[in-house]
Amino acid sequence: MHGFSQRLPVDWLREHLAAEATHYLFPTLVQRLTHRPEVPLQWRCQQLLTVSTGEQIWGLLDVLPDTFDKIPETLDTASKKDIVNRIEQAVKVREWMERTAADAGS
Repeated sequence: MHGFSQRLPVDWLREHLAAEATHYLFPTLVQRLTHRPEVPLQWRCQQLLTVSTGEQIWGLLDVLPDTFDKIPETLDTASKKDIVNRIEQAVKVREWMERTAADAGS
């Protein structure tokens, strides 16, 4: 979970994400693993997730282009810019996890 692409376990997502919130996935760069030609091209995406406390946290996820293309586009340009600004302000998933673990231990 501390790698560049964070594959968060489904149980973690169910426990911590706000189910009623909208979560965002924003493609950032093309990921080619030239040293591993068996791995298909992927898009490295920034994700803006809303957790049960109402905070928005920032993470990364590699997504196959065909999978991403199946997600309907619902945002206009101004909304996309707003999301990018919120991503830039958000605490990282790992930092949020560390903070909440420390708070739970106190």
